[in-house]
Amino acid sequence: MDASLQRWIVEHRWGPLDPILEGLTYVGSFGIVWLVLAVALSGFSWRRPWRPVRVAVAILLAEMVSGLLKAELDRDRPPVADPDPEPLVGLPATNSFPSGHATVSFACATVLALTVPRLRWALFALAGSIAFSRVYVGVHYPLDVLAGAVLGAGVGLAVRSSGRLLRRAAT
Repeated sequence: MDASLQRWIVEHRWGPLDPILEGLTYVGSFGIVWLVLAVALSGFSWRRPWRPVRVAVAILLAEMVSGLLKAELDRDRPPVADPDPEPLVGLPATNSFPSGHATVSFACATVLALTVPRLRWALFALAGSIAFSRVYVGVHYPLDVLAGAVLGAGVGLAVRSSGRLLRRAAT
């Protein structure tokens, strides 16, 4: 079912959406968009330095956890299993499960949504769009991004909770 849904999505790409979703894939790379958002939401102020720090920690932790799981679970990416149709972006050298883009995006969206609740819908919409873009461009299965989203939300909650504990310990 997972492979069938992925194939259906890829076979029903709509040309005008291609550059938008390719762009979302690139925007989601390395978590840079989330760091920029965290700094912007901090008002470029040193009075709220925790937002960018939490997001940076979320990125590092999400990358580590998803990377370890990818290596351990060893699931091939869709183009390895079926090279037709061709992906819209270059095929990453890592395995498929879970999606690192989804893990990082949902970790950061969770951290920021707990910090700035009024923006939670926009933050999760961005994270979901980045995650979906990975299926659309042809380099992930839907289950990869779903697992990444759940894993990322867990990482985000852990980072947010650890930040509270560290602040209490420091005072």
